[in-house]
Amino acid sequence: MNDIFVDEKSTGPLLSVAVFEAAKGAVVLLAGLSVVALIHHGGQHVVERLVAHLHLNPAKDNPAIFLKLVHDLANVRLWMLAAGAGAYALVRFIEAYGLWHGKRWAKWFAALSGAMYLPFELREIVSSHSGLAVAALLINGLVVALMVHELRRPKTSSE
Repeated sequence: MNDIFVDEKSTGPLLSVAVFEAAKGAVVLLAGLSVVALIHHGGQHVVERLVAHLHLNPAKDNPAIFLKLVHDLANVRLWMLAAGAGAYALVRFIEAYGLWHGKRWAKWFAALSGAMYLPFELREIVSSHSGLAVAALLINGLVVALMVHELRRPKTSSE
């Protein structure tokens, strides 16, 4: 039976993707929590130093969101973006859990969500010629290829 909810044996590469997805969720969650913690402790100055230390462009979307959030706590739109970051982290954790436990639905989700980012990463490479954009494309492409391979792999009698 080809049920998307059936547990399958997780392979080493599948476990690696699960850890990678959990790490992405953790980074976003920690960044958001750090900003909230900094709000009450002179956050504007600390966030500006952090952005400068990490050599992030404050005009880009992610650092700018955190800088604006610390600067304007009453801005509902920014709080909504922060909530979106929390939701993103939750989705990554759920995906990681599913991949870790060999859930077929998680393989489908990882393949589709990874493939969704590929056109944006290609556009970023064309416009910026950034090494980081190339790395993101390669990693995401590898994840998508691995998930497609896992989904096409015939089940063994033990699965």
